[in-house]
Amino acid sequence: MGEPVKVGLVGCGTIAKQYLRTIGEQPRLRLTAAADLDPARARAVADATPGVRALTVEELVADPEVDVVLNLTVPAAHAHVAHLAIAAGKDVYGEKPLAVTTTEAREVLDAAAAAGVRVACAPDTVLGTGVQTARAAIDSGAIGRPSAAVATMISAGPERWHPDPDFYYVAGGGPLMDMGPYYITALVTLLGPVTSVVGAAARARATRVIGSGPRAGQTIPVSVDTHVTGALTHESGAMSTLVMSFDAVATRAPNIEVHGDRGSLVVPDPNRFDGEVLLCELSGDGWRTLPVGGGYAQAGRGVGLADLAATPPDVEPRAGGRLAFHVLDVMEALLASARSGQAVAVSSTCERPRPVPYGQTP
Repeated sequence: MGEPVKVGLVGCGTIAKQYLRTIGEQPRLRLTAAADLDPARARAVADATPGVRALTVEELVADPEVDVVLNLTVPAAHAHVAHLAIAAGKDVYGEKPLAVTTTEAREVLDAAAAAGVRVACAPDTVLGTGVQTARAAIDSGAIGRPSAAVATMISAGPERWHPDPDFYYVAGGGPLMDMGPYYITALVTLLGPVTSVVGAAARARATRVIGSGPRAGQTIPVSVDTHVTGALTHESGAMSTLVMSFDAVATRAPNIEVHGDRGSLVVPDPNRFDGEVLLCELSGDGWRTLPVGGGYAQAGRGVGLADLAATPPDVEPRAGGRLAFHVLDVMEALLASARSGQAVAVSSTCERPRPVPYGQTP
């Protein structure tokens, strides 16, 4: 396997803890440096991990002991940090979305291509056993020809539990940009790329109240739509219905259902790596749980980074930049359709990511 890929972490906030756990468990990866706008956060990571140095962002991207930059900053900073890393000749793995806009995201991908480095992006949850088992069932013909899917995410909003939720309610946030990547990436993994969309959007209120942490009770403004719904037409001919909301309390709808002419699947939460996949066949007797049929076992956030490290340079990683760009393009098209009231063509496309055979390790 050779020497581990040396990782420099930029952004040591809430989500970093999950990535650090995965990096510590992956022999292909070794954390060597950490940076954050708050130097104390970077020092805390360095103090907790032997061999890790706390640096500035500029020092980190220039450091020869960093092969790949793990970009866990807020969405508005994703493109900026990616460009710094690319200019220094580093591969980049970022949190979703790839950038706030497709214009910024295209500039990132073009810069990476020109520099001969690679870009990959969360979510990597679709590489776990949940979505990959559903994919294996679809690919095996278990539901026949896929014709439709329904994806639903309903919640009251992250301000109830997140101590600094401001970024959820500015450009690059909202339920679509925050949670949509999980669901749309899963839909593309299961059914292939999207060619056109019809969307509608609204926001229930102009402010939100932080519910936890030192800022509990503070009011923050809302500048993005907080309920987005849409119809997606896939290149394959299948159609998906999407509902993403921070304006409701709960739902009993499955996270994702996929329907074909011979059966239907219930797909587990695409914000998780595992979960049961249920199949109901036209010729069968109700729902049954499928055995695990694909995916990285016991995966956690950061397995996409390990997948990038294991992928040959001339092969697109499974959580690659082209997929992330297409997902962002679909989301941007949905919001454009909501504004115009008309169907919008999705100009980009991508390859359906390679499946993950069960038992494979990155």
